[in-house]
Amino acid sequence: MQRHQAARIALAGTALFGLSCLLAWQHRDLDAGLSADDIPGTLIAQELAVGQDGRQLLFDLVEPEAGEGGSEAELAALMRSIAAQGLDVEPAGFYAETEHLWRVHGTPAQLAALEQEFAGHPLIEGIEADVTYSLPTDALAYYDEHDGANDDAEAHKPGHPRFIPDDPMWRLQWNFEAINVPEAWMHTRGRGAVVAVIDTGVAYKDLKWKNIDAKAVPDLAGIEFVDGETFLSNALPEGLDDHAHGTHVTGTIAQATNNGVGVAGVAHKAKIMPLKVLAGDGRGSVAGIANAIRYAADHNANVINMSLGGPLPSRVLAKAVQYAHDKGVTVVCAAGNEKRSKISYPAAYEGSVAVAATDWEGKRTFYSNWGKQLDISAPGGDTRSDKNGDGQPDGILQNTIAIQDPSRNEYLWFQGTSMASPHAAGVAGLIVSQGVTNPKEVERILKATAHHPNNKTWDDQYGAGIIDAEAAAMAASSDYRGARMGFAGLLGLLGLGGLGFAGIGAGAMQRGSVGRRRLVAGAGLIAGAGLAVGGLTTPVAYTIGTATSLLGSGLLLSALLPTLAVLVLMQIKSLRGFLTGLSLGWAALLAHGAVVLPTLVEGIPGGAGWDRLWLAGNAVLCLWLARKVGRAGVEPTSK
Repeated sequence: MQRHQAARIALAGTALFGLSCLLAWQHRDLDAGLSADDIPGTLIAQELAVGQDGRQLLFDLVEPEAGEGGSEAELAALMRSIAAQGLDVEPAGFYAETEHLWRVHGTPAQLAALEQEFAGHPLIEGIEADVTYSLPTDALAYYDEHDGANDDAEAHKPGHPRFIPDDPMWRLQWNFEAINVPEAWMHTRGRGAVVAVIDTGVAYKDLKWKNIDAKAVPDLAGIEFVDGETFLSNALPEGLDDHAHGTHVTGTIAQATNNGVGVAGVAHKAKIMPLKVLAGDGRGSVAGIANAIRYAADHNANVINMSLGGPLPSRVLAKAVQYAHDKGVTVVCAAGNEKRSKISYPAAYEGSVAVAATDWEGKRTFYSNWGKQLDISAPGGDTRSDKNGDGQPDGILQNTIAIQDPSRNEYLWFQGTSMASPHAAGVAGLIVSQGVTNPKEVERILKATAHHPNNKTWDDQYGAGIIDAEAAAMAASSDYRGARMGFAGLLGLLGLGGLGFAGIGAGAMQRGSVGRRRLVAGAGLIAGAGLAVGGLTTPVAYTIGTATSLLGSGLLLSALLPTLAVLVLMQIKSLRGFLTGLSLGWAALLAHGAVVLPTLVEGIPGGAGWDRLWLAGNAVLCLWLARKVGRAGVEPTSK
């Protein structure tokens, strides 16, 4: 007997180890982006070479609290010494003060001399020009005539169930049909996700400021906006828009939908965080963009969309993207509109999801960049053509302010990778709303469910392919089911084998035949495990998390709930099989999470590694609990 038990444990343990290794390999990180360590700081001379003014230099100092050396007093003395040279020195934005990022103003000659003087200084992590980034080239290639031609024409799409909203111009949004958004809405609308739009701002509320009378666009009414902020001086506050680009981008992500007004948005139940980093002329500094990224990560954004970029790299910006990624934010960026085989920045950085643009036919557009850092593609439109014959241009139609006039609103067709990126950000929001919050897993699902026009796994023209909202939403809820059930079976063999699965809990019951008691206990075991791992639907921990806004909470992703269930229901002897199964299934859910980590654990400091340890430790506790309850069912307490 002991020999058989040892063999069973060895077999189960080996299989469990093999399954864990296989999953770890399948879910490994394949990001081809440039890391901050690979990026040299852009010099003033390089900034001047691309036509920028070269009058601002960023000093990225070490972080004493992070053990990088120096002290706060030494850093302050360093910046005073630079100011003593007659140069203006200031924190690089209100959110940069705790990050020790400083901006120095001077002539190009003075700043070039500073680059040489402080190169390799032990208190300075990096020095670089405060480069100006902007909207992609031709970002305002738009069309604003709408005569309602062929509004009643709708392509029939047989197959999967789909939700068609009552927005009157919905039929002109070919782009949503192209990525199966109506089908995705049968699974989720994005509730629970927070998407930060780092752009020219968003016209989400009325505000009179100086001589500007800014008005909210009507087709964002009812969308929840959180933590709006502006990262520019002398610009509309609270993340408001005086350009049009950012509001249009936001409409693609979360335009109010099924409200009988205008058009629809991909993840219209998501919350939007409007962060203004670009002025009314569509330009802004690298420092401001980096500050906004860190702000979004620190204010609980799940997804960031950046439909902006520049030709020069920035180590400061790459570090900000990595910071957000490490804090659980999926960063989605436009690949650029320069028609070249190079992805623009920040899309090319490690931790970014770079998005190219496709047209109505599903082909890469004439303006879209491509290249080795490209991840996926999405509809970006082409306002020059009407290939679908609806009487309107094949651009992306959303409600935004009139161009550079926040007092009026219009429905405009734009084109660009700027428009492609928010489609991907919206689908990322749908994935997050299904409980997958780890940005590595969000990106993996976006890529794994994309369809490539040339049936390839990846190429530099389309990345992994054109996103599919329905397939992504379904994968986020069901992709892990088989592996979790496999963990449940192997953990059951490892922890409960020898107790007699059919008899677990049956011995404690006092009524009914032996066969009936075993049937009740066995059914309870299967039901409890299935409920915990999501055998037929969403795991109960995720269901509770979504309903209570505690998705990813360390309380739910722990042994707490099965322990409470055991304490409350243990005396009901007919439920002991169910409680055993619930504890076993919870152990499988947590063990799978420790390997794959689809959901980052809220409230556990220290990053993903500590999340995995938390999940693994609680998985062991749940398995121990399952065995204790199972033994209580097999071996009735003696009187």
